[in-house]
Amino acid sequence: MKKNSSKSPSPNSDTPRELFAYPKYWAECFGTAPYLPMSKQEMDALGWDSCDIIIVTADAYVDHPSFGMAVVGRLLESQGFRVGIIAQPEWDSAEPFKILGKPNLFFGVTGGNMDSLINRYTADLKIRHDDAYTPHAEAGKRPDRSVIVYSQRCREAYYDTPIVIGGIEASLRRIAQYDYWSDAVRRSILIDSNADILLYGNAERALAEVAHQIAEGKTTEELTYLRGTAVVRDAVPNGWTEIDSTRVDWPAKIDEIPNPYEFHERAEKEKKKQKEREANGEAIEFNPDVDEPQPMRIVPMPLHRNAGIDPDTCYIRLPSFKKVTNDPVLYAHASRVLHQEANPYNAKTLVQKHETKEVWVNPPPIPLTTEEMDFVFDLPFQRRPHPSYGTDRIPAYDMIKTSVNIMRGCFGGCTFCSITEHEGRIIQSRSEDSILREIGKIRDQVPGFTGTISDLGGPTANMYKLNCKSQAIQKTCKRLSCVYPNICKHLNTDHSPTTQLYRKARAIPGVKRVAIASGLRYDLALKDPEYIKELVTHHVGGYLKIAPEHSEDKTLSKMMKPGISAYDDFKILFDKFSKEAGKKQYLIPYFIAAHPGSDDEDMLNLSMWLKERKFKPDQVQTFYPSPMALATAMYYSERNPLQKVRYKSEKVSVNKDLDKRRLQKAFLRYHDEKNWPMIREALTAMGRTDLIGVGTEHLVPPIKQSNRSKYAAANKQQNRDRGRRR
Repeated sequence: MKKNSSKSPSPNSDTPRELFAYPKYWAECFGTAPYLPMSKQEMDALGWDSCDIIIVTADAYVDHPSFGMAVVGRLLESQGFRVGIIAQPEWDSAEPFKILGKPNLFFGVTGGNMDSLINRYTADLKIRHDDAYTPHAEAGKRPDRSVIVYSQRCREAYYDTPIVIGGIEASLRRIAQYDYWSDAVRRSILIDSNADILLYGNAERALAEVAHQIAEGKTTEELTYLRGTAVVRDAVPNGWTEIDSTRVDWPAKIDEIPNPYEFHERAEKEKKKQKEREANGEAIEFNPDVDEPQPMRIVPMPLHRNAGIDPDTCYIRLPSFKKVTNDPVLYAHASRVLHQEANPYNAKTLVQKHETKEVWVNPPPIPLTTEEMDFVFDLPFQRRPHPSYGTDRIPAYDMIKTSVNIMRGCFGGCTFCSITEHEGRIIQSRSEDSILREIGKIRDQVPGFTGTISDLGGPTANMYKLNCKSQAIQKTCKRLSCVYPNICKHLNTDHSPTTQLYRKARAIPGVKRVAIASGLRYDLALKDPEYIKELVTHHVGGYLKIAPEHSEDKTLSKMMKPGISAYDDFKILFDKFSKEAGKKQYLIPYFIAAHPGSDDEDMLNLSMWLKERKFKPDQVQTFYPSPMALATAMYYSERNPLQKVRYKSEKVSVNKDLDKRRLQKAFLRYHDEKNWPMIREALTAMGRTDLIGVGTEHLVPPIKQSNRSKYAAANKQQNRDRGRRR
């Protein structure tokens, strides 16, 4: 591991300080904690009189690199800080937030590995009865909008202690966002939580910098410039250029907005004279032309490419919270701009007004190097839940305790997924040695290890070490996806590092089987049949889950997914290699109902596609509008942010009515007789009664004579229920 570097590059540069290059905080002398303490008794045993940083999380504390609070906590510990954990506190008062005392530096607040609302509610807005991140899967141990609630309680407990929020719940709410659960646009979570700093994306760099800067005596008001952070400011600072992106339809002839939004040459000359007089010891009188805050230069978005703007001192002005609340088209536009500014090497700062405040979103963090990824995953995790839980079962831990995360990020850009908004589009891969070391730790440390590694993967299993062939091209690229509408010619698609990794993992003594459970980009896999052969021969336990999501191009284009022919091509190779291996193996395709762009005709075609192939899906997914996803912008605005947004843009078909959403889900489960009445009714309305019958060409059977009265009564009751909802 590299030692402390003599150079200290700016944390906002393209070559930031390495995670392991910071001088350690003085508390390093206390050493490494067996587990990060959750009580005063544990602190006493460690010889601590206080915590430097306290992490508040909505998940049970599991000291494992797949759990965010453990990664954050162990990283801060590696910097020399004393870190405590408050996991799943009661939130009806501030007292549970005082259990470890007042942190010396700040509270770190996270909603956990899942968004608290997605954790609690289904896509049909029904309350879930379990929580996989809680002992015994007990529901109700976290509040809705956990980050906001916890932050408010931390403020009540110790009002003058800084609060830093992060994790997926905060990250995906950094600007105004459509909230499916209240069916409204909500403010940035920074405003509602009254937090000081928000960390988004892979937050290790920003977190280390924030911790060390505060430890050195900096206030949070001085930490406004860090990559991967968002803050609230009263006003825009002097000297910046604004790129105005607050509208979608500009006039044919646009001029740069003139004074008073540009610095005056006279003011600059006067400022120079004042400095000279000051240097000579002359008395300096207040000059409003120089000393008062100066408005910035404003450049309309259509003109910004040729305006000679300094990229380090410019920002994009998004439509305000008020505007996106009242204008869905502007919401779609703001979403498009945010996603276009996702490349950390060319992204600009984003600014959005919320009433009198400015939400200031700095560019994304520079991805971690392989050496830094290894550093994070080699931290001293116990790889099991905190001892205070005793023998209590935590389902999420059971699911991942023998899995290994080999990379972060995803360049797929699927519109319904928020991974790219959170982890970024640039793949960050661990070294082969680091991964193999972790497999050895699982074998030696995980109780009851049977010899099976349950997964070698990440957001996508087969993106390990895949990146742009040209760093220069990567730094200028603004594509929303590297694989849609086609695989970019500059993308490295060589899967041999993954294939080699699989072979070495299988060869580790004590390892009997290595499964691949993470999602797979089969269109990418087609570029390397040798990888498919390796996967099918050794790493599929009878079934392989993949996600074509739909069969129809019209819907797939709104998902940014490949055509169904790619699935067919993959299946040919999958079957071929399974046969060569002497195995009977099957693909389990996943599909989404009610996605924006998917009308009843598309769902009918998908259900016929499923029936022709004798697929009878048991578990199907209804589109869930998660915060900041592009598909969520489609859902709310009924516009397509994958293209330039206009008021006259073609509207996207959207299913917001719960009955319509249930119908689309019923089409996926055409084989379930409970869905037949609904499907028959829909087919009749669509003029497709030819699909009602008992032949192989039919989708659902007709009503039996003996059941006609029963179905009539059921339909009558259903219509009454609809009337009540309306």
